[in-house]
Amino acid sequence: MQRNESFQILVGSEGDHLPLMEMGSCKPDASDQWDCVLVADLQTQKIQKHVQKQRQFLETLESNGFHFKVLKDQKKVFFGIRAGSSVIDMYRTLLMKPEDLSSKAKQSFNIATTRIRIVSFVVNNRMRPGDTFEDLVKDGIFETMFLLHKGEEEQHLKKTWARWRNMFQPQPIDTIREYFGEKVALYFTWLGWYTYMLVPAAVVGLIVFLSGFALFNSSQISKEICSAHDIFMCPLGDHSRRYQRLSEMCTFAKLTHLFDNEGTVLFAIFMALWATVFLEIWKRKRAREVQMWNLYEWDEEEEEMALELINSPRYELKKHRHSYLSSTIILILSLFMICLMIGMAHVLVVYRVLAGALFSSLMEQQVTTAVVVTGAVVHYVIIVIMTKVNKCVALKLCKFEEPRTFSEQESKFTVKFFILQFFAHFSSLIYIAFILGRINGHPGKSTRLAGLWKLEECHLSGCMMDLFIQMAIIMGLKQTLSNCVEYLRPLLAHKCRLMRAYKHGHTSEDPELKEWQRNYHMNPVNTFSLFDEFMEMMIQYGFTTIFVAAFPLAPLLALFSNFVEIRLDAIKMIRLQRRLVPRKAKDIGTWLQVLETIGVLAVIANGMVIAFTSEFIPRVVYKYHYGPCRTNHTFTDDCLKDYVNHSLSVFYTKHFKDHGRMEGQENVTVCRYRDYRNDIDYNFSEQFWFILAIRLTFVILFEHFALCIKLIAAWFVPDVPQSVKNDVLTDKYERIHRRMCFSSRSTDV
Repeated sequence: MQRNESFQILVGSEGDHLPLMEMGSCKPDASDQWDCVLVADLQTQKIQKHVQKQRQFLETLESNGFHFKVLKDQKKVFFGIRAGSSVIDMYRTLLMKPEDLSSKAKQSFNIATTRIRIVSFVVNNRMRPGDTFEDLVKDGIFETMFLLHKGEEEQHLKKTWARWRNMFQPQPIDTIREYFGEKVALYFTWLGWYTYMLVPAAVVGLIVFLSGFALFNSSQISKEICSAHDIFMCPLGDHSRRYQRLSEMCTFAKLTHLFDNEGTVLFAIFMALWATVFLEIWKRKRAREVQMWNLYEWDEEEEEMALELINSPRYELKKHRHSYLSSTIILILSLFMICLMIGMAHVLVVYRVLAGALFSSLMEQQVTTAVVVTGAVVHYVIIVIMTKVNKCVALKLCKFEEPRTFSEQESKFTVKFFILQFFAHFSSLIYIAFILGRINGHPGKSTRLAGLWKLEECHLSGCMMDLFIQMAIIMGLKQTLSNCVEYLRPLLAHKCRLMRAYKHGHTSEDPELKEWQRNYHMNPVNTFSLFDEFMEMMIQYGFTTIFVAAFPLAPLLALFSNFVEIRLDAIKMIRLQRRLVPRKAKDIGTWLQVLETIGVLAVIANGMVIAFTSEFIPRVVYKYHYGPCRTNHTFTDDCLKDYVNHSLSVFYTKHFKDHGRMEGQENVTVCRYRDYRNDIDYNFSEQFWFILAIRLTFVILFEHFALCIKLIAAWFVPDVPQSVKNDVLTDKYERIHRRMCFSSRSTDV
């Protein structure tokens, strides 16, 4: 029977069981040998042009050593694809040195995952440009392609890994590697190590936070605020009808002191050291794992070139290219997107201003808190929307660059997407930490939006409270809602697909076809499925380190979230999603540079939060320069006596244009506000400039001190263990020694 006729008979048969088409020298003899399955709608078989395209595609695969088998149900046609032994032999020939064929490199060679990787690559790149598998899907010739979950490894991972009950059990990294490849295994290895290292950070952060309770009622500053019944604060909003007594902020002052105390500075330095130690020890752990997998000297470029040659022997090498014009265009477009992200922050500012005006007319108490809470929720919604936009934009910019290989594309995409995501997530936090309340002018002469609405100000107890609330809400929502959506969306989608299949009777009694249908009804995956998981963790790592001085509970929240995240990702990958392509890797790639960048940003941001957002510097300056202990160096809590009065500026109420609108406060002649201004022309006082100089000095010293600690820690902890270096050295020696012996025997002959 001719090949075309066989194909037509197989596709046109009305039975559920179709015979295996014989091709090449290797005949698969077990149902679990089919690695990749193509799907087409049964209706396409009535269109001759589509059938010809399918036949052409499969014949091309067959001529290059691949095998296929056709099965169908009432609605779909399934084409099982498998690489023959000749393809695997070619892969060995291209990548494995002759002397390695009998060494441990051969023992660590995973034929199953290698075959799946080859099949996936060839199917997606089989045809000529403009007529790829993706184009065939767009034309309706094929519907999709998926890899098969199968074998004892799947069942083992379901029992030992992809269960909620195993949340606190060690991960079977070796089994994950054998089933999903080294890239997924490295992700879960990194995630597990990150979670483990969060334990000391969470404990220290919790101690710092709880230590504030020791000063909850005994703090000198809190005592002064709680007893300041005769000090009236100037109104914050345009709609406020009363001067608020400072003593009314007693509770907020005590709460602010929970995370704005001397322990904050020590914790920020600790987290800078923690981030460095975490990365350095991770590098060592990664080196050990990769050496065990015999991938320490593996070259990703060689792997991709080998796959290209297997796909097409006529493949011509694509060389590195660089265009200043395209780089300039990409830079301009990236800057435009960054400006858009900053614009989103301004939209949030406008919302907070308008919300402040609205809430002031509805309630006079807790206006600032209501604005901060609703603003954080709005910011979270903006983040969700802009994440989808940023992903599309980053992908378009990456394609415009025309990267040489998939790994290069992934690296460029990572950098662009992370930059956009960073501004989307942290723009409002930067605004609250360093801008909010600092461009508002002063009572009687306030800066207004569009000349109408007064800009919002920090809570009367300070901006640290606003930053704490913003961090708590955004991080809390991301760790709860995002995880719920991440789990429930694929779960419900999978259930719906199964229900539709059972409802329409799209099930088969044939074990092989039934297994293919089971995999088909799982949720689809794409090349960036693992990328999304990495990005989610990078953003969390940013929240855990960058503004941790204002939110010492961040590591604790991240720790709880990661226990859930590990099992959630495992359940998705094994039970709800189709199988990911098992890719090789010897490190986490560009993500390591992202982690190092976040570490540097964390030092800078935390230093600035302590200097400009918290009250640490003004308290220290008062204690040593202005307070009662400046001559008597006892330095106790009494050294902060009268600090509150010193830190509040004076404003004469007669300078308000509408002082008469204040109800029941006609006798108030002076109100106070948080700033360092004189009471004559309300310009900045000498104390303001002196404290500003100390703030800037502290930032410089803090950053240099923290960065020196990071550099010393990085030097003290080598990236690669000596045992790994010695193993690599031994392998090189044995390889050269074998070559010398082989050369000597050849000479003797």
